[in-house]
Amino acid sequence: MSKRVVLAGGTGFIGQYFEKKYREEGYDIVIISRQEPHINWNDREGILEAVDGASLVINLAGKSVNCRYNERNKKEILNSRIDTTLIIGETIEKCEKPPALWINSSTATIYRHAEDRPMTEDHGEEGEGFSVNVGKRWEEVFFCFNLPSTRQAALRITIALGKDGGVIPVYQNLVKFGLGGKQGSGEQMFSWIHIEDLYRIVRFIEAREDLNGVFNCGSPNPVQNKELMRLLRQSMGRDFGMPATDWMLKAGAVVIRTEPELILKSRWVLPSRLLRAGFIFAYPTLKLALEEINSENMKNTNTA
Repeated sequence: MSKRVVLAGGTGFIGQYFEKKYREEGYDIVIISRQEPHINWNDREGILEAVDGASLVINLAGKSVNCRYNERNKKEILNSRIDTTLIIGETIEKCEKPPALWINSSTATIYRHAEDRPMTEDHGEEGEGFSVNVGKRWEEVFFCFNLPSTRQAALRITIALGKDGGVIPVYQNLVKFGLGGKQGSGEQMFSWIHIEDLYRIVRFIEAREDLNGVFNCGSPNPVQNKELMRLLRQSMGRDFGMPATDWMLKAGAVVIRTEPELILKSRWVLPSRLLRAGFIFAYPTLKLALEEINSENMKNTNTA
C-alpha cells in the first residue's frame, strides 16, 4: 500500500512543490485548503478521515505576509496560522491511528534584527514586534499538544527560493528593469533556502526518528543584501542595477501594498541543529541556487 501524506495549506508555492515531489515518489497526497476541490478547513470529518492513518502531516497554511500590516491583515495573518494549527492538533488527538510525524511551518522572523552575529536554535535571541509575536504564538500553539504517538517538528523557514514562485519573480523583475542594486544599506543579512533543500529537510526529519522540536531551515551560507543582488544580476546576465534607499523602499511599499520590513530586516539565521544531525545541503551557496533557478534565463541569453 502507498503511504499517505496530508499537505495542509498545500496550494501555495512550497505546497505545490512538495506535492509534486511526493507524488513522484509514489505517495498518495491529500490537500487541505480553502481552494476547491480540496478538503475544506470547515470539513472536520473530512480532515479526520485524511489524517487518521496518514504517514505524515505537513502544515504550510497561513495568509501571505506580503501585504500591509493594517489591523485586518494582522488579524488574518495570525488567525490563519493559529486556527489551522489548532484544527490539526485537535484532529490528531481524535485519530485511532495517528500520524507518526507532524511537521508545522514556523518562521525565522521570530529572531531579532541581527547584523552582529547569527541566530541559532540554541543561541538565537527572539525579537519584538508583530512578525516576531506571530512566530512565538504559532509555536506555542503547536507545542501545546501532548501527542505521545506523533513526533512534532517546527520548521523556522527562511526565504524559500525556487523557479516557479515565492520572492524570486519579484527580484527578477527588479533586475530586468534595471533596479537590481542594493536595497537600503545593503548590509542587512539575507537568510534563504532553496526549495529543494527544504523538501529534503522534511524527508531527512521524517527518516530520523530521533529528531523533534525546532529547526532553523536556511542555507549555512546567508549573505548580505548587496551580495544577494550582485549574484542575482550575475545569474541573469545583467551588469548594473540601480540601488534603492530606505525612503524609496518605504514609499514604494505603500504603493505596492507590502511592508518594507520584508526587505530591510536583517535575518541572519544558521541551521545548526540540521548540520549537527548530518544534513547535507544540495544548494549550500546562493551562487549555486541562483544558477539553478535562472538556468533557463542564462541558456536563452547565451543562445540569443
